[in-house]
Amino acid sequence: MSSTELPSVSATSVLPRVALVRVEEGERLRSVGLPGVTLSIRARPPAREGLPPALFVHGLGGSSQNWSALMARLDDVVDGEAVDLPGFGDSPPPDDGDYSVTGHARAVIRYLDAAGRGPVHLFGNSLGGAVATRVSAVRPDLVRTLTLVSPALPELRVQRTAVPTALLGLPGVAALFTRITRQWTAEQRVRGVTGLCYGDPGRVTPEAFQHAVEELERRLRLPYFWDAMARSARGLVNAYTLGGQHGLWRQAERVLAPTLLIYGGRDLLVGYRMAQKAARSFRDSRLLSLPDAGHVAMMEYPETVAGAFRELLCDVRELDGGSVSARRLERPGGPGFADVDAEVGTDLGDTGARS
Repeated sequence: MSSTELPSVSATSVLPRVALVRVEEGERLRSVGLPGVTLSIRARPPAREGLPPALFVHGLGGSSQNWSALMARLDDVVDGEAVDLPGFGDSPPPDDGDYSVTGHARAVIRYLDAAGRGPVHLFGNSLGGAVATRVSAVRPDLVRTLTLVSPALPELRVQRTAVPTALLGLPGVAALFTRITRQWTAEQRVRGVTGLCYGDPGRVTPEAFQHAVEELERRLRLPYFWDAMARSARGLVNAYTLGGQHGLWRQAERVLAPTLLIYGGRDLLVGYRMAQKAARSFRDSRLLSLPDAGHVAMMEYPETVAGAFRELLCDVRELDGGSVSARRLERPGGPGFADVDAEVGTDLGDTGARS
């Protein structure tokens, strides 16, 4: 099926028309029809032909726009694309209503298989980090390196500040929250999100804040917005309870791709203490700690994250060492963190910052 051809019967046929999604200068947005799902793909043409492909996967409540700043800083080393997961950004809901981590991973795999872009440099943030971990474990042929920014992997002691997000997945809570917050303005909602996701909300520029408000206003007009949020939150919580080969930590141990792990010291959603466990679980990993970053380091410190990824490329001999701009990353088992200033088959079963 071509990228412009949609299934004859799908969720897209019953959705209302809303404002257009913002596309940054140099980016392109297209819709790709796949079996059971239609995905919106944001692409930034590479600086030159022949660069290896990369795919960026956003977190809960986010979209492909979360990666624009980083993609712009890596267009000389990768051919980057960012996906809007089903029900988020400009992608309509999946036909089967499956918002589980498995369902999102299946959508990513279907796209990579259909596009023939694998293996890719795969990036994931938060929920997208869990999705990317599962993709890497069950389809190692599709992943050449893995970069995880505050991946949402199971924690025994969840931070109190993350509890409301988890509760969103309980039946009826999304509807209750919608009623309680009916009088909240988009500005108030965005201010709350930036306070939760950024280590320093002051890094969000006024222009980026306004863009985030406009995007939220657009999404709130979509009839499936809260359903996609609640079901994806529920799917993430359910993934935390899985054991055996389907458990996310067990799948992390199965990842073969060289892995870059990035954690923020001021992250209110993913525990900073989980960084060392992650470094021990991913067999070929490098760990970057950003003490002042929150949950979305690629938006808060895009230059630093880009530099760390360039070093990963050097480490796997895909980039000349002269391009490296980050300090040496800490290897698992080292004396501490490196401080930087600034389920397919049975296995599967927004804001910018000042830089």
